[in-house]
Amino acid sequence: MSRQVLHDPIPAAALPPPFRPARLAGNPHVQTIGGKYFRRPPTLPALRERWDTPDGDFLDIDLLLPDRDDAPWCVVLHGLEGHSERPYVRCAADALRRRGFGVAALNFRSCSGEPNRRARAYHSGETDDLRFVVSRLIERHPRSHIAALGISLGGNVLLKYLAEEGDASPVHAAVALSVPYDLKAGSDLLETSRLGRIYTHYFLRSLLGKVEEKAHLLAEEVDLDHVRAAKTLREFDDALTAPLHDFRDAADYYARSSSGPRIPEIRVPTLLLHAEDDPFLPFEAVPTEAMGRNPAIHPVLTRRGGHVGFLRGSLRRPGLWAEEATARFLDVVLSAP
Repeated sequence: MSRQVLHDPIPAAALPPPFRPARLAGNPHVQTIGGKYFRRPPTLPALRERWDTPDGDFLDIDLLLPDRDDAPWCVVLHGLEGHSERPYVRCAADALRRRGFGVAALNFRSCSGEPNRRARAYHSGETDDLRFVVSRLIERHPRSHIAALGISLGGNVLLKYLAEEGDASPVHAAVALSVPYDLKAGSDLLETSRLGRIYTHYFLRSLLGKVEEKAHLLAEEVDLDHVRAAKTLREFDDALTAPLHDFRDAADYYARSSSGPRIPEIRVPTLLLHAEDDPFLPFEAVPTEAMGRNPAIHPVLTRRGGHVGFLRGSLRRPGLWAEEATARFLDVVLSAP
């Protein structure tokens, strides 16, 4: 079951039905890992475009074109070491496409299968690339409403961006799923829990592989031996993320990039989907009080669901509660008079 907080003037029809986990999938790790392996994404007619960025780099964007010139568009932001081909991205894109949206799935730098050109990376607080993509979409589709979906790390990026834009946000509605609202608290949990260390190893293996691909660019910017010695995400952020992006250290990066403290600044209708048993963030770090005080924020907090899981029905043929909730919310909000 889930708890919902409804703020006017969002129609009640915008919010999802209660979430009930799939049979045999009440455990948060089954939901989290099962979300990766049991989603069955459809084949989508995506068109990949490479957009050159103002700083001389590039972003690869996968586009699903809508049937109408004035159809709404949704930018989709993936999670840590994800990309636009991940099942959770493709399933969300399909749910949006079936509601008539155009979809722009952003691959963060070095996440599209090719290293980016510059000695920089993506991170949880980097919002300029999202700002660039939104601006480009508006230029191309001036008659369309713009929405956004951020998943995990992408959700943190999205919420920070919305807070920075405030009343001037060109994004008209948003959904953020399984957000690490407090980056320090999330890092602490991954370091101290047994399965958290397994998740950490998975992410670090991918991150360090990308470091080796760009070692020739990074050698003059960071201590590569220090980076290669990282055993936790905090150590990796201390050695690479912080010095590469003008933070003092990982603590400074976490403090300045966490989206939780920025919740009061968001001004556009935003649905927040989060499970109390998310293994990537202790629930006490979720800013529930701030969510309740901001009339633009519509939190749906479920007891179960894991991290980017939310599989209902059965694992053999799972229902995709979060993807359906996202498409419903954005469609209803943007269609409201």
